[in-house]
Amino acid sequence: MHEIDDHDSIILCRSCDLAVRKRALPSSARAICPRCDTALYDTPYCSINGMLALCVAALIIFVPANLLPVLEIHFLGSIRTTTVTEAAIAVWAQGYWVVGLAVLVAAVIAPALLILSILTQVIIVKLSLNATFWQRIYTTLLKNHGLITQMTMLEIYVISFLVSAFQLSDFSDVYFGMGTFSFTMLFAIILFLQREYNLEHMWSYVDEH
Repeated sequence: MHEIDDHDSIILCRSCDLAVRKRALPSSARAICPRCDTALYDTPYCSINGMLALCVAALIIFVPANLLPVLEIHFLGSIRTTTVTEAAIAVWAQGYWVVGLAVLVAAVIAPALLILSILTQVIIVKLSLNATFWQRIYTTLLKNHGLITQMTMLEIYVISFLVSAFQLSDFSDVYFGMGTFSFTMLFAIILFLQREYNLEHMWSYVDEH
C-alpha cells in the first residue's frame, strides 16, 4: 500500500520556493501560489470515465494498427505490403535481432501494456475493488507506469513511415492504407491518454480505499 504522510501533501512553488499544502480541488480548478501567482497544480482534465473511453478506443484501434499493412509499395509491377510486426520479424530474421526486438517492444508490446495497465487501474477505481489482491495489482501498476511509458515510442514509427514514403517515392509508388491511419490514430489516442493521465492523482485513490 502507498502511504502519504504530511510531507507528501506539501508542494514547493517552482518560482519562489514557497511551501504550499496541497488540497483537493474542484473540477477544472487550478491552485495558484499566494505569493507570486504561479500555477502550482490543477485537477486532471480527463475524468475516470474519460480515460476508460480512451482505453477502449485504443484497444479497438490497436488491432488494425498492428494487423493491417502500414505501407503499400508498387515497384516494377510488383506490390509489397508490410505491417509493423512483419517489419520487426524481417529485421530480426536478417540478424539484427536487437533492432527487431526494439521495434516489437516500443511499437507493439509496450503500447499494449500501457493501455491494459491504465484500463486495469481505471476499472479497479471505478468498481471500487478494495480487496487486498486488487490493491496489490493497482499499486504495482502505478509503480511501473513510468517504465512502461518510457518504452512506448509510437511517434518514432509514425515519423519513420513518412520518411520512408518520401524516400521511396522517387522510384516507386507508395500508398498509405488503413494500417497507417490506424497506427497514427493509435499514436494520437495514446498521446492524449498519457497527457490526461496523472500518476499522482491515481495514487490518491489508494488513500480512499
